[in-house]
Amino acid sequence: MSAKRLGFFTRLLDDVDAQERYRLATEQIVTAERFGFDSAWVAQHHFDADEGGLPAPLVFLAQVAAQTSRIRLGTGIITLPLENPVRVAEDTAVLDLLSGGRLEVGMGTGGTPSAFTAFGLDSAQRSEIFGAHLRIVLDSWTGRPLGGANGPRLYPAAPHLIDRVWQATFSAAGGARAGVAGDGLMLSRTQPRGQDAPQATLADLQNPIIDAYLAALPPGRAPRIVASRSVFVADSRAEARRYAEIGLRRIAARFAAMGQIMPGDTLDDFIAGMDVHLGTPDEVIESLATDKTLSRVTDLVFQVHSVDPPHPLILRSIELAARKVAPALGWPGPSPTTPAPHVALPEKETA
Repeated sequence: MSAKRLGFFTRLLDDVDAQERYRLATEQIVTAERFGFDSAWVAQHHFDADEGGLPAPLVFLAQVAAQTSRIRLGTGIITLPLENPVRVAEDTAVLDLLSGGRLEVGMGTGGTPSAFTAFGLDSAQRSEIFGAHLRIVLDSWTGRPLGGANGPRLYPAAPHLIDRVWQATFSAAGGARAGVAGDGLMLSRTQPRGQDAPQATLADLQNPIIDAYLAALPPGRAPRIVASRSVFVADSRAEARRYAEIGLRRIAARFAAMGQIMPGDTLDDFIAGMDVHLGTPDEVIESLATDKTLSRVTDLVFQVHSVDPPHPLILRSIELAARKVAPALGWPGPSPTTPAPHVALPEKETA
């Protein structure tokens, strides 16, 4: 595999209250920076504590920026149809300055239908709203007048952020849209299989998206392709499977409640159905090597979701991934820049 950047993606799902979730996620990103990861990503999810745990990713990343110095900080994604685009442009411009130019801006049409209802919007119009909002964000960053020729201009302007936009998609049409715009392409850790191809591999689904993206990319524009993957690296296979049995069965129950059927009821069925790679470093390397998408991506991003093991094992997985797994997959190793000092995080206050 060619050299690629290494990322860590955290969904804030630890089995604690929201304040503690944010503290633990911050410690995970600080740890990822210490072990040389190139980027850290967080998602935006509204209302549902069991889905993503973070409705305000830019606020969260602002405090992470203050506790890190090198690792790039990304949104994967901001659900742009649910946001005021001028406020997104303002907040991202300020955060990029505060972080020393480390912000990566992933945006997408996502969000549950109920979230759209709560914001007074129609989920069926998400693509149309996304396109309109994205145009306003881009115009704002470049300093074009807003609301008409005599309108105000964004301060601070941030035209450089246009080269750090990423679009998430499940479809070839979405890949082509990202390519035409010259944006980065974000591929999910898993995605639904159609009824016509229930046994399709993740590569079967995602390689056509990459094909469409590359075909639409303007000449001279370097491709940027993130592939997120569910990876839980443990010191033993038994430990990895013990926590996978808990986490994946919990997710399968949620899927069943929403009417989504898993292809079987064993742990191995869940591992295959959710595209999870787990076990010792050698087992994870062997598993990831079967993913024919990864040789085509520029950024390989690991996340422990959907296993969601306890926090200490997430930290251990980060360490094993950086030291043993990622180098075997084309990661050249930590940046030659001065490593960031370890920052001791304040403990949560208790009564």
